[in-house]
Amino acid sequence: MNSLLIPLATEPGNRALTISLFGAIVAVTLYITWWASRQNKTAADYYAGGRSFSGAQNGLAISGDYMSAASFLGISGSIALYGYDGFLYSIGFLVAWLVALLLIAELLRNSGRFTMADQLAFRMKQRPVRTAAATSTIVVSIFYLLAQMVGAGALVGLLLGVKSEGLKAAVIILVGALMIIYVTVGGMKGTTWVQIVKAVLLIAGTVVITFLVLLKFHFNLSDLLGSAAAKSGHGESFLQPGLLYGKDLTGQIDFLSLGLALVLGTAGLPHILIRFYTVPDSRAARRSVQWAIGLIGVFYLMTLALGFGAAALLDTGKGSAVAESKGNVASPLLAESLGGGAGSIGGAILLALIAAVAFATILAVVAGLTLTSASSFAHDLYANVIAKEKPSEKAELRVARFAAVGIGAVSIALAIPAQKLNIAFLVALAFAVAASANLPALLFNLFWKRFNTAGATWSIYGGLISAVVLVVFSPVVSGKPTSMITGADFAWFPLSNPGIVSIPLGFLFGVLGTYLGRDKTSELRYKELSVRAFTGAGAEGPAKH
Repeated sequence: MNSLLIPLATEPGNRALTISLFGAIVAVTLYITWWASRQNKTAADYYAGGRSFSGAQNGLAISGDYMSAASFLGISGSIALYGYDGFLYSIGFLVAWLVALLLIAELLRNSGRFTMADQLAFRMKQRPVRTAAATSTIVVSIFYLLAQMVGAGALVGLLLGVKSEGLKAAVIILVGALMIIYVTVGGMKGTTWVQIVKAVLLIAGTVVITFLVLLKFHFNLSDLLGSAAAKSGHGESFLQPGLLYGKDLTGQIDFLSLGLALVLGTAGLPHILIRFYTVPDSRAARRSVQWAIGLIGVFYLMTLALGFGAAALLDTGKGSAVAESKGNVASPLLAESLGGGAGSIGGAILLALIAAVAFATILAVVAGLTLTSASSFAHDLYANVIAKEKPSEKAELRVARFAAVGIGAVSIALAIPAQKLNIAFLVALAFAVAASANLPALLFNLFWKRFNTAGATWSIYGGLISAVVLVVFSPVVSGKPTSMITGADFAWFPLSNPGIVSIPLGFLFGVLGTYLGRDKTSELRYKELSVRAFTGAGAEGPAKH
């Protein structure tokens, strides 16, 4: 870490190519944002893109939102370093969509308006439920934002040969500034089109690298896996469970906890949930999830080739660039290797293309996350809790833009010390918090007549606080050389993934709050919510009460 520079992945003469591609992508996305800003006239335009996107368009945008830097950089890096255990991320992220499709997508679109809190507040007391839902939305989004920011620092650090954490921090600040511009200027319409463009670029780039990896091994998966296992230094254990989490009981429970969080987390992610409000009806919401499942499924299958290809073709041992970055630069370095290696024109071109696509991925996802947080703050907290009188749409949108700046600043500040963590792992923590805090409240609200305001707030706060506290006192934050805080050890919770404890607690708190609280209004409005959720009648938004 003493030197500011590491051996460049590209020759100095080729660095201009990389910077040019970065610049081109930023310019295109800024143009889309400016174009969209001219069409933002109402709150529905800013929050939900005017509900004008088709199922296919929204499916692409959801894919763009979901296939984040954690997927493209983090998962492939985890597979490259840990083999079988790393691939669990791909399986979990994909299977999770079945929960979203079967239980959430259509019902949420019919019973809400702009945010997750709209659906909960339909039959509950407005202020306590909206405050709880907005708090949870902002916390989950910030966890997710950390991963994207860390990915940006690792990616640009690789391309420009920067090893100094201070200079990587400058990159994180730059990405944060761009995301604030996208959200404050473009709103949901601009963010959605950026995500659609990014999804197409990401899938195309991944297809190219997958094809080249398979071509290298004559389309023989057995040869690819065998070579990856041999080169990894772990032998056959590379293709078996236990390399990342260990084979002891604690490791097995941690592994199970991760899987539980991944499978249940998607249906509680706020930035995914608000995408269901950008389509005109519930049928389009269902179709958008079907498109997303198809696109995401193909993509996650290709992460196998990226991860095992990196293990087979790159040095992933201790001290290597892949290991030092916790796997976050495995995909770009694999692209460089397939193009002819460091210093070659082909390598420089492929590396620059893949890195530019990854950068576009980060920009699109951070914009979506920031928009979600800002929308929840402005629509739920400001418009329905803080403001004593109903504010004008203009005032509400102004607050949303200020909130985007504040949330962006907090995310930047937290991302800088988190640079040592694998970004897929950081996203898994966001999934755990979402599954603990949001999913129990959403499911209880849709399917349990007796559920009430106390149950909703207990469920959200109980799941949220338990998940965050367990993360703070886990090896993620202290107690290990790879922890966020080195030189300290207050990790009394042994698991890195809190889901196996915090998710059941979220449901338990919801049950306790419901039975201890009294709220007859929520029961009386349950039938109205059910009709709205299952038929779409009156689905333009919840009535005020």
